[in-house]
Amino acid sequence: MTGHLITNARILDGTGREPFAGAVRVDGNRIADVTAGPTTARPGELVIDGRGATLMPGLIEPHAHLSFADITSYELTRLPPEEHLLATLRNARTMLDSGYTSALSAAAAKPRLDVVVKREIEAGRFPGPRLLANGPEITVTGGLGDTNLLHLPHHETPTFCWVADGPDAIRRVCRLLAREGVDLLKLNLSGDLGTSAWSSELTPMTEAEVAAAMEVARAHELRVCAHCRSGDSVRMAVTHGIDVIYHANYCDEAALDALEAARDRVFVAPALGITYNLSQANGQWGVTPERAQGFERELAASVETIARMRKRGIRVLPGGDYGFVYTPHGTYARDLWLFVKILGFSPMEALVAATRLGGEIMGLPGELGMVTPGALADLLLVDGDPLADIAILQDRSAIRMIMKDGALHKALRFERA
Repeated sequence: MTGHLITNARILDGTGREPFAGAVRVDGNRIADVTAGPTTARPGELVIDGRGATLMPGLIEPHAHLSFADITSYELTRLPPEEHLLATLRNARTMLDSGYTSALSAAAAKPRLDVVVKREIEAGRFPGPRLLANGPEITVTGGLGDTNLLHLPHHETPTFCWVADGPDAIRRVCRLLAREGVDLLKLNLSGDLGTSAWSSELTPMTEAEVAAAMEVARAHELRVCAHCRSGDSVRMAVTHGIDVIYHANYCDEAALDALEAARDRVFVAPALGITYNLSQANGQWGVTPERAQGFERELAASVETIARMRKRGIRVLPGGDYGFVYTPHGTYARDLWLFVKILGFSPMEALVAATRLGGEIMGLPGELGMVTPGALADLLLVDGDPLADIAILQDRSAIRMIMKDGALHKALRFERA
């Protein structure tokens, strides 16, 4: 692989350090050197003139749904697998084009979609982020994603979920997904304001069902993430060893205590985009004013809860739940803006959460999400200053270069030394 030298850049290294003028040398798929000031190119290196743009780590999505096709949950059930695979591949390209070079999947809408797309990406046959693959969300009857109706034929895998009741049924689903090659499992512990017969503050999945899933996960060395809006579901997830917790809107003191005690292990990704957009629906997408008010209340609870998490040193990451009709693919960086606008993060804090902490949730701490020697060469060159205007990262035309694993996916200007 040809070496690269990126010069004349303003380096935002993902560690929280203030940006500085300098150059970055890439050998193979790793960052070989980061220097302040100008650097002389080596013979044969591809030189990319940053022209004063911001060089930063690739963004990392901790709650990806590549197979959610910008349609409603009900329509996912009816989407044939052939068209669904093509949509998933297109979404993978869109995510990389948006500056997201890594993604931890929070579920696939059909059992093998993530696994197959990950293999295509890793083989170099199709562009996309480095991906940790998941299967459908594992839920219980009436839980999030179970859209079955009593008078119609039963679907074991409707929408984006797999319906399983009781420890033995849960074990079977987890074993099947492990057999097919997933990196992760996803459990829907709590209810939801969406496709669920249980509210967000209730917890339909039982301790025994969670324990059964974790038994299989440990045997297969799989990580587990969980949909947890209620305080009880958060406590249950932490108790059973789940390390990626989504939403966590209604944490009481006991749930916050549990998260704080496990803060070196767990990550929280609130996925505010879906809640915020639906709270602002104003009649769009069939969302009634009453339902929008429910999302407004959930957003207010989230803001309060996340503020308390931050005081306790719990890792909170932006991103999540993009791929519905109201959160379309390609708008992922809106979550960074929400972290600043709604949650009170500084732009630097939001960017560190989306890069360095993203590397940690991907299981590559110190190797991913930072512009430092020895780190993986996942890099963006952005026209403008994300610290002055975090919304610039929503503009794909502002991203002049995208490098993933040392290979250029997009570059507007370079020359050979």
